[in-house]
Amino acid sequence: MTTIEKSVDVEVPVTTAYNQWTQFESFPRFMEGVERITQVTPTRTHWVTKIGGVTREFDAEITEQHPDERVAWHTVDGPPQGGVVTFHRLDARKTRVHVQMEYDPQTLTEKAGAAVGLVDHRVSGDLERFKEFIEGRGQETGGWRGDVSRPPQAGETRHDLPDAGRPGDPLR
Repeated sequence: MTTIEKSVDVEVPVTTAYNQWTQFESFPRFMEGVERITQVTPTRTHWVTKIGGVTREFDAEITEQHPDERVAWHTVDGPPQGGVVTFHRLDARKTRVHVQMEYDPQTLTEKAGAAVGLVDHRVSGDLERFKEFIEGRGQETGGWRGDVSRPPQAGETRHDLPDAGRPGDPLR
């Protein structure tokens, strides 16, 4: 697995940055190689990407989401990938958006691209385009404020989770 961590500071309040990030269908406007994203359910998206002339389709599932804090995901089919985007309030008008993701390059071309930092560079560019997009608008195109608690990990029960019992917890 290859790990990437990147951040960008955006000149909008944390709620604005978070709300825009939850508008997955807008990702093609600032993510290179993303052709289309369809919101299938509140926690499942269908992606169509075209990178290096190769078109791929896969589904991704939101595994944890807390308004103004984080969105975590993993693929449910296709190449293994997962990660988390966190939102950090720097002040009333500035937010740090931090992406941490892991992926498993499948083909020789993907492995070569990972080795020379191609995906790393692409994620940096996507974050800079997100910054331009949200700052240029000054407001989000929409937002989903739902809360998704992470599933229990090995050895945990639902009641062991740090946020167990919160209103809206789908695991209750």
